[in-house]
Amino acid sequence: MNAPLRLGTRASALATTQSGHVAEMIRERLGREVELVEVSTEGDRSAAPLASLGGTGVFVSALRDALLDGRVDVAVHSLKDIPTTPAEGIALAAVPTREDPRDVVVARDGLTLGELPVGSRLGTGSPRRVSQLAALGLGLELQGIRGNVDTRIRKVREGEVDAIVLARAGLSRLGRLDEVTEVLDPIQMLPAPGQGALAIECRSDDAELVAALAQLDDTATRAAVTAERAVLAALEAGCSAPLGALAEVVEGDDGEELWLRAVALSEDGALSVRMSATGPVADAAALGHRLASDMLDEGAADLMTTSLEQGPPVRKQHA
Repeated sequence: MNAPLRLGTRASALATTQSGHVAEMIRERLGREVELVEVSTEGDRSAAPLASLGGTGVFVSALRDALLDGRVDVAVHSLKDIPTTPAEGIALAAVPTREDPRDVVVARDGLTLGELPVGSRLGTGSPRRVSQLAALGLGLELQGIRGNVDTRIRKVREGEVDAIVLARAGLSRLGRLDEVTEVLDPIQMLPAPGQGALAIECRSDDAELVAALAQLDDTATRAAVTAERAVLAALEAGCSAPLGALAEVVEGDDGEELWLRAVALSEDGALSVRMSATGPVADAAALGHRLASDMLDEGAADLMTTSLEQGPPVRKQHA
């Protein structure tokens, strides 16, 4: 009989819940027993802004180290936290069916974004959300905020902030959608590349486990996040601007195709390059790279350095 698979997870309530879902999938679909192994990461231990710690990869490296040194057999991450550069010795074995990738508002008194009075304090630690919120021109006071889901919602309940913006997927997995006061349309707020999706990793030299975990992969989700992350990877090389991206498998004239939208913004949201493209589901990575190249051609790389004193904001939008 096979020994239980040791599944590495961060210790937060959301991480252990997500890992628990994957553990159940492995038990039910692969017939393997699973035990969760909590791994502490730098991102969990520090209260500093993520950017100062090196970005979202701080949540991933400790779990990957645990994989490579044999402490765990499988690791589960929020896919948006994974760096776009491949990690030696690590296989992204499966991307299960994605949760709703949209952002949501949790506000006092059941308010929506548009109902918050001018000057209301909105908490978010995400440059992507800050830029897109600023672009909406609602006159909100945007404040940096970190902490787990419970900590952030408590800041609203205790009046420290009037509202926060979170990923809907996390609240759904925690069974806390009743806290949501508004679900944001992607036209207002494009999510982070890969948001709502989980990544299941294992050692690349464990061919049997790689093949087994591949049964948990969802083709449509894999294509969508591949396109989104290709945009991110291409823009990271020449553009440090806040970025949102969302791809969806839709019915086209000749069958299923991938529809990809992305936006890069200046920090204050006054300038943006917003574009979209469609292509075959099988060419997800190429579609993402093509869209990113078009965005760079339209000035995406200049967004972080452009001075607003040079002239009025110009918003470049393409259907």
